[in-house]
Amino acid sequence: MNMKHRTGHRTASDYITPEGWKRLNDELACLWRVKRPQVTQAVADAAALGDRSENAEYIYGKKQLREIDRRIRFLAKRLDQLVVVERKPDNCARVYFGAWVRLEDETGGICTYRIVGPDEFDPQQGLISVEAPLARALMNKTEGDEVVVLLPSGKAEFVITEIRYEPPGVRTDRHPG
Repeated sequence: MNMKHRTGHRTASDYITPEGWKRLNDELACLWRVKRPQVTQAVADAAALGDRSENAEYIYGKKQLREIDRRIRFLAKRLDQLVVVERKPDNCARVYFGAWVRLEDETGGICTYRIVGPDEFDPQQGLISVEAPLARALMNKTEGDEVVVLLPSGKAEFVITEIRYEPPGVRTDRHPG
C-alpha cells in the first residue's frame, strides 16, 4: 500500500483516514482490474456485431467506458494528493481529525459521529466531513463541552459525552493477563 503520511502544510480537505484511503484505493483497483476489462470486452463484442451507429450495446458500452476512465483518472490523482492520518493526536482528550464523538442533544438523544476527510463522509454511517459545520464546531473541544451549531434545519445544541480515537465498541482499557 503506497500511502502518503502527514507532512508539510495541507488543508483539512487533503486528509483521509487509513480506512477511507483503503476504500478509495480498492475502488480504483476494482475499476482498473475488473470493471474496465469487462466493459472493454463488452464493447469489443458489440463492435463485432456490425453497424456501430445503431448498436445500443456498443454506444452504451463506450459511454460506460468513458465514465470508468473519468473515475479512474480522478481517483488516481486524488489518492496522490491525500495525506493519510494514521496516528492519534498527542492530546486524545480533545476532538481532532479521526475522532469518534458521542453527542447528546437537547432532547437527550444520543448520536455518534466520526470526523473524516471530505472524500469519505457518509452521514448514514456517522462519518462527517471535517469541513462540515458540526465537525468545525466540535474541533478542539473536550468531553462536557457544549457545542452550538447552525445546521440547515436551524440552530442545534449538543453536549460532548465521549471522545474516542478507536471505533466504538473497541475496548481501550484491556490489561494483558
